[in-house]
This record gives sequence, structure tokens and C-alpha cells, in this order.
Amino acid sequence: MSDHLVGGLVAGIEPPYYTVVFTSLRTDVDHGYGETAGRMEELVREVPGFLGYESARTPGGIGITVGYFRDEEAIVDWRSRLEHQSAQRQGRERWYESYSVHVAKVERSYSFQRPADQGTRHGDRDAAESGRGTTESSPNPAAPNSASPGPASPNSASPDSASRNSISPDPVDAHR
Repeated sequence: MSDHLVGGLVAGIEPPYYTVVFTSLRTDVDHGYGETAGRMEELVREVPGFLGYESARTPGGIGITVGYFRDEEAIVDWRSRLEHQSAQRQGRERWYESYSVHVAKVERSYSFQRPADQGTRHGDRDAAESGRGTTESSPNPAAPNSASPGPASPNSASPDSASRNSISPDPVDAHR
């Protein structure tokens, strides 16, 4: 939902929630990757509790995707979908040299956006214009808006099992 986008980034999600961070190094093989990634993006949006994602990739093939989920049940739902499992197998067989997955519970979250009338410093360019890589961001339009402006108040920390979940929010394992 657009209320979660700040400057092209997912923002304004009220904690606690979970992130799944997928870092990857791509192979030179692209056969079927784009189609599979597109299908996985459609599929993950159907998961109750999926809040959105952000993704970036360097020209050299290093990618980072951060998926946002309301709770561990949403992560388990995404991980258990057969079509996603099939895409993960294809990723290991064709598209990735290596990858790692990190799951974390977010206790605090805040964001910043420069006012539109202030612009940026002279000479600044975004990564896409400079050729340093690509980025994308997509909130889940089906997710309920629980945004609150400014810094969120901290919640008390409690042990959880999120770090034991090995899934990816990314359409294939890492998104593009």
C-alpha cells in the first residue's frame, strides 16, 4: 500500500514485524528467471501478513532483498507454498552462485524523507541514474495500513524463533 512507501522505500510499518533478508550472488544464467520472479511476486502478495519488499542488485550480480511480514505465520505460509519451493530449487540449480537468508524481528522502525521543495545537493544522482545498480520497492496493497508517523516506540524484546526460519520473501530466492 502506498502509505508504506517513503522515497521509494517501504516505510511506516508499525512494529513488531519480521524481515527476511536475502543476499545473493547470481550466475550468468537468466533463462526463465524474470518470468519466475514475476510469478513469485504475484504469489507472495497473496500471503496474509506480507507487507512488502525492497530489492537492489549491483551490475556484478550481488543482490539484497528485504521482505516484510507481519508475523512468523506469514513467513511459514510463504515458505510452505509449493510453487515457491519449486522456484527455490530452480534458483539453486540455475540462478545463484550463493545466497544467505537472515530472519529478524523488528522492534523499532523509523524513516526520513526530504521535503519535496528542498531537493537534493547539487550533483547527487540515484543509483539507477549513475549505473551503480538497480533498486525497487513494493508495498503489499492488500496489507492493512498500520503506519504511524515518526519513530515508533520501542517494544519489549522477547526471545523468538524467527532466526530458525529459512525462507525468502523474494520471488525466486532473491528478487532480480
